[in-house]
Amino acid sequence: MATDAVSEAASAKLNLCLHVTGRRGDGYHLLDSLVVFADVADRVSAAPGQGLSLRVTGPEGAGLGSEPDNLVLRAARSMGVTDAALLLEKHLPVAAGIGGGSADAAAALRALARWTGRPLPSDAEVLRLGADVPVCLSGRPARMTGIGEGLTPLPPLPALWVVLVNPRVAVPTPQVFAALTRRDNPPLPDLPPSALASAEAFASWLTSHTRNDLVAPARSAAPLLTKVQSALSATPACLLARMSGSGGTHFGLFASAEAAETAARSLVSAHPGWWITEGKIS
Repeated sequence: MATDAVSEAASAKLNLCLHVTGRRGDGYHLLDSLVVFADVADRVSAAPGQGLSLRVTGPEGAGLGSEPDNLVLRAARSMGVTDAALLLEKHLPVAAGIGGGSADAAAALRALARWTGRPLPSDAEVLRLGADVPVCLSGRPARMTGIGEGLTPLPPLPALWVVLVNPRVAVPTPQVFAALTRRDNPPLPDLPPSALASAEAFASWLTSHTRNDLVAPARSAAPLLTKVQSALSATPACLLARMSGSGGTHFGLFASAEAAETAARSLVSAHPGWWITEGKIS
């Protein structure tokens, strides 16, 4: 085992679209989604320690502790780690639809694998940590199907920048799925090569051919999300504004860093109480 601390970024996961295509007998929903990552991230570090401990810091760490069901600790236990001091530096809001907990678990797995030399858990064990943990562990743009176990890498995407907006309203995922009125929606169409020609072409294809089936139930739980969508859509040069995952974070796609920065500044000025940041999509 290494003696020095190691750390890994836990990048924000964005569901550019999310189709709910069915429900298994055990209650798990079947999804079809295009997932990408933004260079906005939490950070998980592992260092020597007696016993297994977790300390949470960062601007979004309030209220998070080292409860046994914390995903970072569950990830460590899945690797058989019993002695490590883990640090979670939290920058992503919780219950925000951008995979914060899953990204943290995946970062913990990567950090602990580097630090201990142990292999990563099996695919089944990773999936048991959460439906989004496998795609967050890969950290690469992918089409995600099933309950999160089906991952198909996406072809290279055009350069895209993003503005993320969360109104500081937690939207619990189980509540959103419970409010779904239809669970057998059509799956995603195949992504054509023509949609990859430019940021504009990609955003146009997403707008015309894909959706997020969780928007209506999320807005039912948190009506403020309609205002978030409108505010982001109205920013100049926004190619597409949409809710990510089960909400309440929304993303806006832009063709340049300058356009994203300008949009973020205007939104911060208009809505100082919201969580707003910008970055690049990978």
